[in-house]
Amino acid sequence: MGCIRNRRNCSVFPLFLRLLFIFLGSRGISAQSPVFACDVAKNPDLGNFGFCDSSMEIGDRVADLVKRLTLQEKIGFLVDKAGAVGRLGIPSYEWWSEALHGVSNVGPGTRFTSVVPGATSFPQVILTAASFNTSLFEAIGKVVSTEARAMYNVGLAGLTYWSPNVNIFRDPRWGRGQETPGEDPLLSSKYATGYVRGLQQTDGGDANRLKVAACCKHYTAYDVDAWKGVDRYHFNAKVTKQDMDDTFQPPFKSCVIDGNVASVMCSYNQVNGIPTCADPDLLAGTIRGEWKLNGYIVSDCDSVQVLYNDQHYTKTPEEAAAKSILAGLDLNCGSFLSQHTEAAVKGGNLIESAIDKAITNNFAVLMRLGFFEGDPSKQPYGKLGPKDVCTEQNQELAREAARQGIVLLKNTDGSLPLSTTAIKTVAVIGPNANVTKTMIGNYEGIPCKYTTPLQGLAASVSTLYQPGCLNVGCAGSSLQLDDAKKSASMADATVLIVGADQSVEAESRDRIDLHLPGQQELLITEVANVSKGPVILVIMSGGPMDISFAKADDRIRSILWVGYPGEAGGAAIADVIFGRFNPSGRLPVTWYPQSFADKVPMTNMNMRPDPATGYPGRTYRFYTGDTIYTFGDGLSYTQFNHHLVQAPKRVSIPLEEGHVCHSQSCKSVEVFQSSCENLAFEIHLRVRNAGKMDGSHTIFLFSTPPSVHNSPQKHLLGFEKVFLGSQTEQLVKLQVDVCKDLSVVDELGSRKVALGFHVLHVGSLKHSLSVRI
Repeated sequence: MGCIRNRRNCSVFPLFLRLLFIFLGSRGISAQSPVFACDVAKNPDLGNFGFCDSSMEIGDRVADLVKRLTLQEKIGFLVDKAGAVGRLGIPSYEWWSEALHGVSNVGPGTRFTSVVPGATSFPQVILTAASFNTSLFEAIGKVVSTEARAMYNVGLAGLTYWSPNVNIFRDPRWGRGQETPGEDPLLSSKYATGYVRGLQQTDGGDANRLKVAACCKHYTAYDVDAWKGVDRYHFNAKVTKQDMDDTFQPPFKSCVIDGNVASVMCSYNQVNGIPTCADPDLLAGTIRGEWKLNGYIVSDCDSVQVLYNDQHYTKTPEEAAAKSILAGLDLNCGSFLSQHTEAAVKGGNLIESAIDKAITNNFAVLMRLGFFEGDPSKQPYGKLGPKDVCTEQNQELAREAARQGIVLLKNTDGSLPLSTTAIKTVAVIGPNANVTKTMIGNYEGIPCKYTTPLQGLAASVSTLYQPGCLNVGCAGSSLQLDDAKKSASMADATVLIVGADQSVEAESRDRIDLHLPGQQELLITEVANVSKGPVILVIMSGGPMDISFAKADDRIRSILWVGYPGEAGGAAIADVIFGRFNPSGRLPVTWYPQSFADKVPMTNMNMRPDPATGYPGRTYRFYTGDTIYTFGDGLSYTQFNHHLVQAPKRVSIPLEEGHVCHSQSCKSVEVFQSSCENLAFEIHLRVRNAGKMDGSHTIFLFSTPPSVHNSPQKHLLGFEKVFLGSQTEQLVKLQVDVCKDLSVVDELGSRKVALGFHVLHVGSLKHSLSVRI
């Protein structure tokens, strides 16, 4: 989503708001009725309209509604603040609500009052993705949709949520990388599918019934917000066909095909010279034509205005409106289409049937949500209410999600976990040691409550707290070294909690470098020099940091990355540090050295390296340079061993008679459905927990394909998270689809099965597999 329009300020501390809401509640502020159409109880005549007849097919109901509308009324349904049509019993509806990691009041469609003063705030997406737990992705989505429906039922929320963000975290400096599932197309696809299914889930799995409507954004190749004078409103992402289909498109494709998402949002940027919201190949051609979207396409806020005013893609606003609608855009977040579409029709740029097509897609989604079925209390989910928001179970899931995502990056000589019997006092130091709002990242709501890191640690042992810096900017004037060093020299252990916040990385705020902000490195080093006990460094951030100094410093015994861990982040951090939870998170992004940021422009969209220019490529799949940590890194308090039980040594792909590859040597073959059916195999692994502590473990199956078509040096085929008790083992079966998993995208964007030897990796195990015709 964009921030052209004013965003609501959600920074007020929740305790104050709760007290205020209690006061206001005592003065008569109460729940409101939800917004819905076809209120036959109030107006029996509405029962005569076909669009109010829930026994009819949705397509027939929508057609009945569209034919009753005037042109001006139709245009009112092209924008997020949809117009009311009183004569048909249709109230105004606000499409824009957000639910990135909990119900949010960033969009105008949702608000908190004394009736529902807050909602469960889960970890920012990047940390949830680090759990590599697909069932967790879906479980969080289900909780968020339950709380959203509960708020809708008391008039505080909408039914359409513009979440999740599934853009690839391509560059470590991107301020919005925190919102995404990371750099890997498979992980991003799995997250997108799981979260969307959780949000949209309905009893019985009827695709024509939605609990709430999700939206995958920002389509596509969008990941430059504001870097060295380049902003997202003017940026033209130059992307090869190979990178587009290999890296940027897969999460959106999975959203639509596997998740059956109700919406896709087009982005601000241009792709190869064309604004995404006016590109008929990307919208009508790919999303709706090739992928068969069952839903609507929405613009990022004011994107249509941007392509006219900022990008000067069209000469007139009427032409911008027409081009966007004809490209396949159904809904405009903003008011541009309401202002210029009628003129586009009258000027001959657009025919009315194109508008009919757009609003048909919008109405169909509202039909699936039950918006045109009268009183929501008599529908599925009608009994949900304030009692179903911020439940103990929901808040415990937020804590569990944070625990599962936290990544242990360093643990010299098993310094962690700390023992509460041996450690009596802990110095808790750093600008993020006692934060609240920082923990929930952006696109946040108002949490049920907060547990800060200091509060979490203080619940276990006596603490000595010093911020060290007044804020994460940690300018020289705000440095409070003496007090911090004094506390560290007295305590049995020191926990330094540093990193970033939204002043460092956020929407419209990309980073210039990868260092910890300000004087944080000095604070860490000076404190480590004088600490009496072991030093644990905790990095709270969305994006990766160059912490090579800490990795190499023997006085810093342990390093944890905790993302932005959500409302229960402090409790989860303490659970890991004191061994109540065995860390199992793995990095969803590569951590690059500062030299990467010094040499590589953020605006270079190429994924693959270029030896001729020294360009190193991006992400673990293609990057050829040095790393601080890489994708999938993470330690445990126990030791897991893998043993390969079963895997084929060769796979044959059947080709029709007369295929050219029968008579000449081929490096790859096109993926055809006929030759791919039932072409799969299983890899069986015995995984053993050889240590003394129970814990979860993520099994990664990587492949190094043959060196054809500039293929990745390594890519993820699958992953599985398992829980194993101490000294127990489990047989894990990983399914490999030959045409899907052993294929690569060629230079023209076609997917082909690479012939030759593929090397499969699981941990330190390697297995060679020959693929032939």
